[in-house]
Amino acid sequence: MTTRYSTTTPPARFLLLGDSHAGCVGRAARAAELPFAGGPVGSGRDFLGPFFDIAGDGLAFRDTQTQRLFREFLGTLEVSALAGLPVPLVCTFGLSAHTVATRQNWDIHRDRHGTVPDGFLRSGLFAALVRATVRGALAFYEHTAEAGLRVLAPLPPQRVPGTSDPRVFFAAQDVIGAELAARGVEIVDLRARVTDGSRRQRPAFCRTDDTIHGNLAFGRLVVAELLDRGV
Repeated sequence: MTTRYSTTTPPARFLLLGDSHAGCVGRAARAAELPFAGGPVGSGRDFLGPFFDIAGDGLAFRDTQTQRLFREFLGTLEVSALAGLPVPLVCTFGLSAHTVATRQNWDIHRDRHGTVPDGFLRSGLFAALVRATVRGALAFYEHTAEAGLRVLAPLPPQRVPGTSDPRVFFAAQDVIGAELAARGVEIVDLRARVTDGSRRQRPAFCRTDDTIHGNLAFGRLVVAELLDRGV
């Protein structure tokens, strides 16, 4: 998804970069007339493995369309490189937990009952496999940390499609969140406000036309949390 949600005046409060989960955040910010630059620049799986390079003029995305949008967003903010970003970065790269939790990827680790065991999900091996899966995103956040940027990452909607293993989804999300926090990222965690007793997203915060995304109400909660944090 490459829908643009940037506003232009008054000056942007933040730069939004991410996969399709960033869409509801952009729509909510626009509805609230909160100025920002950016929007979704690809799908979740695009930002798990390596997806950028560092050249003389800073970070560059390997995908041509993503790079074009990125340069356009930076131009809106009147900077030439991500390292010079004058506002916080709100980003969802690497948080496509449902993609990481794709069932067939974990079949080899199931027990005779077809379950991925708790012991494995708590193991160093599992954490290493998750880190390897999202290594591109982790490298991105290492770059933002080195650049001294303030980065906030909203956890994704707690929606697990049939193609994903719920146990792996929740365990992988915890690993990814800890890795991002270790790189200085502020995790925007709304789970206590949007989930039910099964840890799943309540319908009031789900898009009705798909199985993974949050709706405008969810986006509004994210935006409210960003404002509470001084963004």
